Amino acid sequence: MAIKGCYRSCSGTGDFDDNKVEMTLEEFKKWLMRFDENKDGRISRQELQDAMRATGVWFSRFKSKDGLKSADKNHDGFIDGNEINNLKEFALKHLGVKLLLIN
Repeated sequence: MAIKGCYRSCSGTGDFDDNKVEMTLEEFKKWLMRFDENKDGRISRQELQDAMRATGVWFSRFKSKDGLKSADKNHDGFIDGNEINNLKEFALKHLGVKLLLIN
C-alpha cells in the first residue's frame, strides 16, 4: 500500500512540489517525523500544523487540532510512532493523499 499525493507530493526537502510521488506508509511516517522539531519521537499539535502548512492545507491551525484528536488514542496530546497509523485516514481526507495498492 502506498500514499500518493492527489495534487502535491513530498519532495526530498520536506516541501511539496507539483510532481506526483508515491509514498509508502513508512515513507509518510518518515516525512511526518521530519517535523518533530524537538526529536522526542512524537508529533505535537504545532508540529502537525507545520506539516500541514508544508502541504498547503488551508486552516491548518484548526485541522491540526482535528488531526491530533483523531490520531491521539491515548489522549496525551501527542502522536507517537504507534499512533501515526491512526493519522492515515485523516491524511487521506485533509492532506490531499490517496492510498494505492501496489503489487
